[in-house]
Amino acid sequence: MRCPMCGFADTHVIDSRETDDGIAIRRRRRCPHCNGRFTTYERVEVGLLMVVKKDGRREPFSRDKLSRNTLKALEKRPVPQHHVEAFLQGIEQKLFDLGKPEVSSQEIGQLVLEGLKELDPVAYVRFASVYMGLSDLKSLQQVIDQLMNQQKEQKAADTAPAEARSLGTGFSRT
Repeated sequence: MRCPMCGFADTHVIDSRETDDGIAIRRRRRCPHCNGRFTTYERVEVGLLMVVKKDGRREPFSRDKLSRNTLKALEKRPVPQHHVEAFLQGIEQKLFDLGKPEVSSQEIGQLVLEGLKELDPVAYVRFASVYMGLSDLKSLQQVIDQLMNQQKEQKAADTAPAEARSLGTGFSRT
């Protein structure tokens, strides 16, 4: 593997281990020429998945493109890198689990939106504004309002059982 810092053609593997999900191998490498260290990930390529665009064009699925677009939405957000990596791996796994040779770009966008809603609401709004083609503030405000209402409902659902438990029944088992 070529060193990304100096371009030397022969680097050495210092350490190899599986990632937490067991789907990739993480390798730490060192360049004997410049002593630079870097990490690579090795993944199994499971067939070719084609993405069908809105205009009908087909192109091979690109994890790099998925990563790039997701990272734009997450830029300067306080989300740990390992959460981002797990998120991207989850999206990729869901796409391959569909078992279809082709998947629409809309399906991919929906998976990303659903995941970002949980991962980081601000990134969700950023991604949604581009993905949904929101062209004015009113449309953006509707998306934000919808997200806030869902968060309120979720918070109410999460606290309701705790409140019910704290009220108790007045009976004790002895």
